[in-house]
Amino acid sequence: MGNPRRDEGPRGPCEVIDFDGALLDACSADVRADLLLEAKLLAGVFAPAGDPGSLAKMAAQLSAGERDAEMDRAHARRLAAALKHLAKSA
Repeated sequence: MGNPRRDEGPRGPCEVIDFDGALLDACSADVRADLLLEAKLLAGVFAPAGDPGSLAKMAAQLSAGERDAEMDRAHARRLAAALKHLAKSA
């Protein structure tokens, strides 16, 4: 299939954006600090060895909607981003 917009030239290279990093950066400093603290507490309980794979699995479960009734979707997504941040730093 050809380019449907024939009057446009070729586009430049694509940029890969870290959505989780952007989500954390969009939070205020105090909210980001609270999220990272909560993520560290969860990691200490459920991934005491600090295994990046375990942290990534926890983040995936939160992102997929597996959360309890006390946590809303937006907070779960931000917390998942904080857990992924911890996994990258480990």
